[in-house]
Amino acid sequence: MPTQPSPPEPHSDTVHTVLRIQQMDCPTEEALLRKKLQTLAGVSGLQFHLMQRRLTVTHAPQVLDQILAAVRALGFTPELEGAAVTSSTSSTPSASSRPGAWWRLALAGVLASASQAMHWMHAAPTMIALLAMLALLACGPATFKKGWIALRHANLNIHALMGLAVTGALLLQQWPEAAMVLVLFTLAERLEARSLDHARQAIHSLMQLAPETASVLQDDGHWHEMAARAVPLKASVRVRPGERIALDGRVTRGFASLNQAPITGESLPVDKQPGDPVFAGSINGATGFEYQVSALADHSTLARIIHAVEAAQQSKAPTQRFVDRFARIYTPLVVALALALALLPPLCFGGDWSSWVYKGLVLLVIACPCALVISTPVTIVSGLAAAARQGILVKGGAYLEQGRLLRWLALDKTGTLTQGQPAVTDFFATQEGASLRLRSLAASLAVHSAHPLSRAIANAARQDGIPLQPVEQPTALSGRGIQGQIEGQRLYLGNRRLMHACALPTEALEPQLCALEDQGKTVVLLADANTVLAVFALADTLRAGSRQAIAALHALGIQTIMLSGDNRHTVRAMTTQLSLDDARAELLPEDKLRAIEALMQSGARVGMVGDGINDAPALARADIGFAMGAAGSDTAIEAADVALMDDDLGKLARFVQLSHATHALLLQNIALALGIKGVFLLLTLFGMGTLWMAVFADVGASLLVVANGLRLLRK
Repeated sequence: MPTQPSPPEPHSDTVHTVLRIQQMDCPTEEALLRKKLQTLAGVSGLQFHLMQRRLTVTHAPQVLDQILAAVRALGFTPELEGAAVTSSTSSTPSASSRPGAWWRLALAGVLASASQAMHWMHAAPTMIALLAMLALLACGPATFKKGWIALRHANLNIHALMGLAVTGALLLQQWPEAAMVLVLFTLAERLEARSLDHARQAIHSLMQLAPETASVLQDDGHWHEMAARAVPLKASVRVRPGERIALDGRVTRGFASLNQAPITGESLPVDKQPGDPVFAGSINGATGFEYQVSALADHSTLARIIHAVEAAQQSKAPTQRFVDRFARIYTPLVVALALALALLPPLCFGGDWSSWVYKGLVLLVIACPCALVISTPVTIVSGLAAAARQGILVKGGAYLEQGRLLRWLALDKTGTLTQGQPAVTDFFATQEGASLRLRSLAASLAVHSAHPLSRAIANAARQDGIPLQPVEQPTALSGRGIQGQIEGQRLYLGNRRLMHACALPTEALEPQLCALEDQGKTVVLLADANTVLAVFALADTLRAGSRQAIAALHALGIQTIMLSGDNRHTVRAMTTQLSLDDARAELLPEDKLRAIEALMQSGARVGMVGDGINDAPALARADIGFAMGAAGSDTAIEAADVALMDDDLGKLARFVQLSHATHALLLQNIALALGIKGVFLLLTLFGMGTLWMAVFADVGASLLVVANGLRLLRK
């Protein structure tokens, strides 16, 4: 469906129009479009998304027709796009990769080979030239057309340079070589286009995870299939065994075991019961269930992941910015060298015109920096897609590349290193008696309190199957605990302050209570009117895998520090358990911010891991902010630079490892692109270079760096 330009921004007379340009595959097309459009009156901004073949133009409303006409004048076909279809349309295969184009290329290859064979057999020059020209007609029109358009607009892109080189070879009567060079160029270009389509598909495949329809309960009580985009909030949706979930929601009926790997990267199925959240794109197990929709299709967790990854492609990593600047110098420099090589030796030293012009033509082909420029975005996009598949949402290529530079990682305690919910860790009775009965009495009181410690005591009893007893006159005592009567006996459940207020002695228990508190645990006591009956110790338990995650970070050379608002005893105990390098206790949000700034002043790159809300100042200030538990959380995805889609701290080390791998491939691709061109440049200067070699130096190098960048998708 066609896109209407975005509404004007407040106090602005400009709009944003998104164009899909199917022929825009390479930075050469970007340069041509940029040069043409940025000179139009009324155009104030251009954003190119080569991997999605999208161009966002910021312009005055009345110049849209002029923009479309200018794009068409360059030989491109612009299509207005809606945000709803952007992701899907961006994955459409290139025109050059369609079957008909391959048949024409195959015919051209046969004709060019025949021309070369005739040349080796010293056949009639007319026959050699005829076969070569037929080969050029079969595969060359598109290249010559693009080259002519580029020359008309004073743009020396690869098509212009290749057109000049082939034309020069024809003028020098190098018939077989002219034909074979163009065939090889077209073949390499087609293969490169297919590789880029594969990179685009890595992102598009995320969108295909959610089905387009859902089975929705209607007002008449029947179930009907509806388009997922049309399903309203709070609608009841039925999921059959083995189906994918179409929308985010919460289970209302039934139990399920879901494969959430596409969203969170979790390797094992997750059991769901009524009240639990489910995410679009998850795969249901062997039992059906029903859920209530909590987010529209465009606002599901999966949709937000896709939007975030696509937005991340727009932000250039440092290496990519460097390559772009270098490319602007490289091309005119090599073109000038090619002209000098073709003209100066014959004019100044009496050299052979045919020989030196041929060398200049070879350098013209080598002059295009396409391989160098395309190498970085392909690698970055592959890294972003690989991270998303593992449940790591990276908000930009800069963060992906800079993750390897982290030297300190600060972590919040509650909800990050720990579960964020207290649990009973110790229990003992002060006198001989039935421990189960004492736990039953404590849990019976605890269910009448909303305090997290009370809920933990009640949950522990419930999990162990301990029955509860009716409580008469339960009364919450603010800041101290709860009291009530069970079977006519007055009982108290609370902290030491409650015991002291009731004049209940605790001196005999002090050594045990202090020992528990030194371990960072909170003590809750159960007492009757005369004495303390039992002691509960509770603590916020570590997340599964926290120790292994910290050890993995240390193995990567990253130091760890815990920043917590909790008391010193708890923080000290947690630091020992996790073998952290440092820890700070009793911190307010602004104190955490100052701690991050102090680490950064030492010159180290610092990351911060938190929940994305309470730790927002520190997350924003750190070089890289990591949000925990981002699945289903708009705030976390928006606030953080990197969001872990489940609560797996082990993914911090995976992110750093992926950053190292991405940086290594970036360097490899730059070395490949420059190294190959440099070798053939020297061969040409020493008289050993040919047009065939030049084609490999350009488009062949492009194919190599694209294939190398795509290796990240297999990691």
